[in-house]
Amino acid sequence: MRVVVVGGGLAGLTAAREIAHVNPQATVAVLEGSGRVGGALRREEVAGHLVDVGAESFLAVRPEAVDLVRSLGAHELLTEPATTAANIWTRGALHPLPRTVFGVPLDPRTAAGILTPAEIERALGERPWGSGPLTQDVSVGEYLRRTVGGGVVDRLVDPLLGGVYAGHADLLSLEATMPAVFAAAARGEGPGAAAAALPARHGAVFAGLVGGVGQLPELLADDLTRRGVQVRSGSLVRSLERLGQEWRLVVGPTTQPEVLTADAVILAVPAAPASRLLAGCAPAAARELATIETASVGVITLAVDRAGLPDLPGSGFLVPAVDGQFIKASTFSSAKWAWTGALSQEVFLLRGSVGRAGEVADLQRPDDELVAGVIRDLELALGRPLPRVVDAHVQRWGGALPQYAVGHVPRVARIRAGVAQAPGVAVCGASYDGVGIPAVIASARRAAAEISDHLRRWADHVEKDTR
Repeated sequence: MRVVVVGGGLAGLTAAREIAHVNPQATVAVLEGSGRVGGALRREEVAGHLVDVGAESFLAVRPEAVDLVRSLGAHELLTEPATTAANIWTRGALHPLPRTVFGVPLDPRTAAGILTPAEIERALGERPWGSGPLTQDVSVGEYLRRTVGGGVVDRLVDPLLGGVYAGHADLLSLEATMPAVFAAAARGEGPGAAAAALPARHGAVFAGLVGGVGQLPELLADDLTRRGVQVRSGSLVRSLERLGQEWRLVVGPTTQPEVLTADAVILAVPAAPASRLLAGCAPAAARELATIETASVGVITLAVDRAGLPDLPGSGFLVPAVDGQFIKASTFSSAKWAWTGALSQEVFLLRGSVGRAGEVADLQRPDDELVAGVIRDLELALGRPLPRVVDAHVQRWGGALPQYAVGHVPRVARIRAGVAQAPGVAVCGASYDGVGIPAVIASARRAAAEISDHLRRWADHVEKDTR
């Protein structure tokens, strides 16, 4: 049995590992179109030190990522942030981020400075959605503006969603991005009831890896190689079609195409290439996938002289889109992660994120302009010039974050129903059930389970025919 996984990001590598583990007799190959595996998990050198230039943490309150790291024998790398005290840069100053659930402050009075007195009063007077339960999906912004007010949406919820999805609260699905709030609203309850119903948290919410989360795909690729899985970069899959009982894939440049066949295929690629590959064999799913938009972002990492660096508040800050700043967030990496802080006594590492859905022009600027824009905003937020910048790195992530528009959950159900019309194909990745690392791992495991079931049914069918 031959299984091809298209896409060498976290989803593809995880799916391949699951297939190889459950089906040791299968021949498994991972085909990555770019020059390296890992997707948005990547490490690069800045001032001579390897640091994350993509995702740098993951939810620890979900088990998938922590369990995967442990299963790879790398449990000693798991670490917690040295500080989780974050800030909001708004209305001309840095303000400590109050305790929130889904961005809604547990006590709006603790958000003074972020919210005006009128906005605090409005949030304290939570209003019902309407005359009855919420009966269909709406945007996060529409729901929360009506229940707790626009101030909470613009100054707290939107920057938090911007950090996760690079999207806007008024465009993102309540059901997909805040399922607990949606479920409460469907029962006729408000966001306060949803928050109260959440179980108490024990331990750190987020975790990372000593040396960087970008090690995770490296660890996976090494594990796959030991299992006999072929991992190929620079292998763009151009087409997928049914050929009898097999799947035919055309790989590589048009001048030198390579044809591969497989008994099953997992598409662990973004929505647009998945749509293109499924157009001939699962047209309904392809049409739905084509409607999923994406946002591009940039991560600018700076190494500055420690000498003369002012005391930095907490782990960094978020920036509401309504304030119109260039930067959308900053992480004080050498303060947030003990391992990063220990890399150098001479330089301090920090980074800024830019880019939200619909903001294309900013990311088309040259690298030096992106660096200058981040430095300018950091200095404005901190109220003083930064020390000398020793090194800088610009990482652009084009189309990296799918936008979960209103109606996303039923759209994903229709996609999966359409893919099911092409037996032996499954899809996974950030386009479906969550953009975070644990959610992507869960998506990969689901796809691998579907394909493993398909392979078992096929093997049983072949065995019956040969009796």
